[in-house]
Amino acid sequence: MWLRLLPILLLSCWLLLPRPSQAAAPPGPLRDTLLLKDPKGAHLSEACRYYTEPFTEPVNPEQVEAQWRAGKFRAGPWHKTLNLGLRHERVWLRLVVRNTDTLRLRFLWSIFNFTDSAALYCRRPGEATFRQLGAASSWVPAAERAYPARSLSFPFALEPQETAVLYLRIDLHAGALYLPTYIETAEHFLAWEMTFPFERHWVWLLGFYLGSALFNLVLFAFLRDRIHVWYVAYVVCVTVFLMMEDGLDALVLPTAPYQLLWTVGQFNFMVLAAATGIRIMQLFVRLRRGWPRLHRAGSLLALGAVGFVGLYAALAPWAVRHSLAFLQVLNIGREVLLLSLFAYGWAALLLVARSRPRRNLAAYYALTYLFFFTGFAVFWSNHVGLSSFNPIYPNPLAWGLFLELLVLSALLTGRFRHTLRQNARLRIRQLHQRNAQGARLIAAQEEERRQLARELHDAIGPNLAALHFAWQGPALRQALAASPEAAAAGHQTELLLRHLTDEVRTFSHTLLPAEPGAGSLREALATLAELLNLYGGPTVHLHAPETLDELPAALQQVAYRIAAELLNNAVRHAGATTVQVELQRLPAALHIRVQDNGRGFDQSKTAKGIGLRGVQARVDYLRGQLSVDSTAGGTCITVQVPC
Repeated sequence: MWLRLLPILLLSCWLLLPRPSQAAAPPGPLRDTLLLKDPKGAHLSEACRYYTEPFTEPVNPEQVEAQWRAGKFRAGPWHKTLNLGLRHERVWLRLVVRNTDTLRLRFLWSIFNFTDSAALYCRRPGEATFRQLGAASSWVPAAERAYPARSLSFPFALEPQETAVLYLRIDLHAGALYLPTYIETAEHFLAWEMTFPFERHWVWLLGFYLGSALFNLVLFAFLRDRIHVWYVAYVVCVTVFLMMEDGLDALVLPTAPYQLLWTVGQFNFMVLAAATGIRIMQLFVRLRRGWPRLHRAGSLLALGAVGFVGLYAALAPWAVRHSLAFLQVLNIGREVLLLSLFAYGWAALLLVARSRPRRNLAAYYALTYLFFFTGFAVFWSNHVGLSSFNPIYPNPLAWGLFLELLVLSALLTGRFRHTLRQNARLRIRQLHQRNAQGARLIAAQEEERRQLARELHDAIGPNLAALHFAWQGPALRQALAASPEAAAAGHQTELLLRHLTDEVRTFSHTLLPAEPGAGSLREALATLAELLNLYGGPTVHLHAPETLDELPAALQQVAYRIAAELLNNAVRHAGATTVQVELQRLPAALHIRVQDNGRGFDQSKTAKGIGLRGVQARVDYLRGQLSVDSTAGGTCITVQVPC
């Protein structure tokens, strides 16, 4: 089944092939003079010739004119664009123009891509030498150029029927001479610049890119999945590249960030995009789990690409001034690295497609990869001079990115929904485990309390009773009656034994309430309240409706422990005369309130006792709430635990 990917790869490679019918020669017969008036008329490629010379040669239009007379100029590969491919030389364009209008017209000769420097020279009839009409550099943004526009535009004026010889000098060190250029009147140029973002679809394309990046930031906020961060980085890098291609960055960016982008280099942003694309692919097809060595190789390749971009940005300005040979090495290395990144992507997808568990993932991602790679193949083919083919505006790469992001967003949305379902199942499983652990913990605590209550009742209780009976024996009574002091001590000891017996009995009932089912929560609390009322102390008033019997047994046990502990604290420490105990079942929670009219305590100065800390621990475990309101007139403690 993995062989289904092979036609995709072959189609993409076919798109890399040059199209000589469109790039080898001008579209029509060569002209001696270009007639300037109609913007839809003949293109300057029908009359223009070009000549290249090393950057080390001094700039001299007269010397270049001598080369023209010597027949060194050529018509060159044109398709509305001079495309000389990977070449590191200065370019001179020679054009004879004539104003065929009856009015004096102002024209603009524009270059629609980045150039390090350019200048326009003109020689009119009767002039012996060329004079410079203007010079400009793409290193400054549009607002700071002599003619503010996204392109480098050089104005010149012609009188009616006037003829002139023009030379356009172009210095471009980026390693590829792809020079879209055009001459038109200033009026037509301004009208075109006004409508350019709309006619070339840039407004909504950039809006889609931005919306896609924001959408993945939202997905990352929910999932914390790094693939969405890499996706945003990928969109940013390619979008910056496309903006630099059509000069949009010169319109919107100030000087410092604009120059920083071009110091990095336009095609280096494509290198960064390809590196981030590798990371997205690795995460999407889960490459690390099945192919750790292949994953490691891709990570090293992506890391090397980032390092190369940093090296290029640091060394290219120096190489332009001191070593053009080293600059050529950098530019060629960039192209090789770019192709290596794309080759790794296809190789990894083909290997993953051979694995049955990941076959669908590889096929889905190959579809997204195909869209972008196809657009890039056409674009790169033009860039290196293999063709001059641009079937759609603004360029195939922009539309390839659009289709890729459209499909990839759908895939990541599916990944998002799948992750949500996995997380939901994980949370449910953890909740079941937590409930089971809680039930086992409560059961263990109850068993421990029952054992302690039995020890108090069966061991300490009988011993205390035997001691009490022995203390009341005739012999001990006669011995104590011999002395008034001994009789008083005996009476106090008897009272202490009786009190201790009552305390043990109360603790036993507190630790071992009636079993739920045989004796419910309401009955257990009622028994405890009656016992406390029987042995003296504050009067306990209990309000516990019958709806409490419908609660789960485990929750009834927890509620009993909380209420009994709070009641025990009020009886022992509050110094109160009455204690109110109220339990109420709310729609989603159990409400427990214990209120006394005792002396209260200062919560900021008095630390919580063991009993209250135990209650707080139980409430926290059940994710409930505990509030304490204590004043000189009494204390009210309220607990709410979810049902």
